[in-house]
Amino acid sequence: MVDVTVRGAGIFGLSIAWECARRGAKIRVIEPKGPGAGSSGGLVGALAPHVPENWNEKKAFQLDSLLMAERFWQTVEAAGGVSPGYARSGRIQPIADAAGLALARQREGTARELWGDAARWQVIPVADAGRFCPVSATGHVIHDTLTARMHPRRACAALVAALEAIGAEILAEGSDQGRVVHATGLAGLEELNAGRARVVGTGVKGQAALLRFDAGEAPQVFADAVHIVPHADGTVAIGSTSERDYDDPCATDAQLDAVIDRAVAAMPVLHGAEVIERWAGARPRARSRAPMMGAHPLHDGQYIANGGFKIGFGMAPKVAEVMADLVLEGRDAIPEGFRPEVSF
Repeated sequence: MVDVTVRGAGIFGLSIAWECARRGAKIRVIEPKGPGAGSSGGLVGALAPHVPENWNEKKAFQLDSLLMAERFWQTVEAAGGVSPGYARSGRIQPIADAAGLALARQREGTARELWGDAARWQVIPVADAGRFCPVSATGHVIHDTLTARMHPRRACAALVAALEAIGAEILAEGSDQGRVVHATGLAGLEELNAGRARVVGTGVKGQAALLRFDAGEAPQVFADAVHIVPHADGTVAIGSTSERDYDDPCATDAQLDAVIDRAVAAMPVLHGAEVIERWAGARPRARSRAPMMGAHPLHDGQYIANGGFKIGFGMAPKVAEVMADLVLEGRDAIPEGFRPEVSF
C-alpha cells in the first residue's frame, strides 16, 4: 500500500516525495510527461538569496532553505548515486555607481544582522574577485557566500534515483492512494483558474542558453539582470527572460539572443563561446509570488505545493520539510503568506 501519492515530478513534487520517503513513507509519484518535463527541466540553476533587507517571512523561509540545501543534496546523492551538480559557490554582482556602492556597503551590515555567521555579503575590489568576474564601473563587486548553483535536470535525475533506490514508484499514470499532494506546476494553476474571475496563478515564460565554457568552481555572476552560472560539467548557463505574454512557451527567439549579448557584454571572457543549447519553458507563478502550500482549495482532504516560479530549486528543501511535516504528521508550519487562500 502507498502512504503518499505525489502528482507532479518537478522539483517540488520530487523533493516532497523524497522527504516523505526518507521518513519511512511508501511513495507513489505520478507524472505523465516524465520527471523534470516542465520548467524544472531548465538550464540555469541559480540558487540565489533575496537582498538582505526589508526582512519578511518569504526571505526568512528562503534563507532556511538555502542553508539546508547542502545537506539535503548530499543525502539525495548518497542514496541514489547521482550528482545534482550542487555547490555553494557564491555569487558576484557588479556595482554600477557611487550610490550603488554606498548601498552595497550598507547591506554588508544588514547581512551580518540577518544571516549571522551563516554567510557573508561583502564589497570587494574587482582584483580580488578572480578571473570569472564581470565588468564593474566602480572597480568593486558584491560577493556573497550564500548563493549556490545546481544543474536542474541533474537534480531531478538525482531525486528520481534516490526515490527508486528506496522503493518509491514513479509512474506515468496511476491511481491516488493514501494522502495526495498536487505539485503539478502550470497545469495545477490552470485548474485553479478555471471558472474564476480572479487569476490564481499563471505561467511566466523564461528563455535560457547553455554555453561551452569551463569556468571551474568560479562563483556565478548576476549582471544586467542576467544569471551567468558555471556548472561542474564545463558549461555556463545564461538566463533568463521573464515573459508574461507569449504564443509558444517552448520556443526561443531574439529575446534570448539579447540575453546572451548582455551576458557577453558583462563577461567578455565568454566572447566566442559556443552556444550548445537554447531552452524555453513556462514557470508557474502564484498570484502572491510566494510558493502556494497547504490544503488544496479544490480537492478536499488533499494538499497542494505549487508556484515555485524562479526560486523553486532554492526553496525546495524547506518546502519538502514543511509539506512532509503537514502530510505525515499533521504539523502545520506553513507561513501565512504561502497559504493557498492568499492567492485563491
